[in-house]
Amino acid sequence: MPKQRQIKMQQQVGSLAAIQQLENRSDEQLLSESKHRAAARAILGARAAERYDAKAARTYFNEALAGAHPQERPALRQMMKASLALAERRPDELRDAVTKLGQEPPSSRQLLMLRLMSLVAPPPGSSILLRVRGWLLLLAIIVVALLIGFGLAKLIALPFGGVSTGVAFFYGFLIVVVALGALAFFGRRRQKRAQAERSSRMAGGG
Repeated sequence: MPKQRQIKMQQQVGSLAAIQQLENRSDEQLLSESKHRAAARAILGARAAERYDAKAARTYFNEALAGAHPQERPALRQMMKASLALAERRPDELRDAVTKLGQEPPSSRQLLMLRLMSLVAPPPGSSILLRVRGWLLLLAIIVVALLIGFGLAKLIALPFGGVSTGVAFFYGFLIVVVALGALAFFGRRRQKRAQAERSSRMAGGG
């Protein structure tokens, strides 16, 4: 009987170490996870933060804290702090929280993008003025991107005799769409790679 209790305690203490093995599971599978519930909820909280859903992230992490062993809670709270800083677009706090986790902080470019995101899409609960400013900034970015695409289309077409303004705008739009698609694709791959490395470090630390 004492041996059974010891095994159970070891499983509880190492529950967050299961993060790495649960990382590739779907949200539905994580929601139904019972053996490593704290780890599953921590992953769901991190995923919600990556969608900038601070409310869901906070809920999942609170559930993870409730089911975690006391020895794991300090690390879990730090994970929660980093995730909420990301979800609420607070780059300086994100950098500090990630550093305290013993991980490499986001690059200056990533922090700059998060700052831009905080301007374009302010966190929930922001004032109407901040939201209006975000829409205007987003509109300005779209216009500038289309103008750049238009200029590139004109430039590319010059050796072939040039194209009309309407055609140039069409091809400029396609250039912008392709560029955004490529950025999203490679950004997602980089995010998954960083997420895998983060999970590996957390599992090793647990």
